[in-house]
Amino acid sequence: MAPKASSASQIQTLSSVSDPKDPQYVSLTQTFLKRLGIHKPVPRSCEISGFYSNFFGSFLKVNDIRKGQISCTIVVKPQIINAFGTLHGGSVGSLIELLSIACARTVIAEDKELFLGEISVSYLSAAPNYTEVLAEASVVKSGRNVTMVALEFKLKKTGNLIYIAHATFYNIPAAKL
Repeated sequence: MAPKASSASQIQTLSSVSDPKDPQYVSLTQTFLKRLGIHKPVPRSCEISGFYSNFFGSFLKVNDIRKGQISCTIVVKPQIINAFGTLHGGSVGSLIELLSIACARTVIAEDKELFLGEISVSYLSAAPNYTEVLAEASVVKSGRNVTMVALEFKLKKTGNLIYIAHATFYNIPAAKL
């Protein structure tokens, strides 16, 4: 989906500015940041422990959980879309993190802490607003110190692959003090 005309003209204007101290450059950057909501305070209801996980978890519906596998449906809603009306890339990353941790926990004991070492994502296509996405995660490798999870995201209606991801966790035994 192509960006809106006003965004394209601002991008052209920004790229034509040669001096970063130019007032026009500063003004365009401030306008962009204001549109993103940089001056808006975070609502008090968001300042609670676990808000992040609860927020993104609310878009998930678990279909199936087995040892080393988890399948969920994600309902794309306006709260997690971008300016183009599709699932925001940062939201995809957050959902990947939640699902990969949940999947890893099906094979890693609760007494071990998981440390996220790496996430890689390939954005192949987009998920439009109000669509359902089938997300499937599976443990690829789980050893004494490392657990790796692979994830696939497909549009539920068509089965088209839209995102693939891999997450690597380090398994840290709980300290015995």
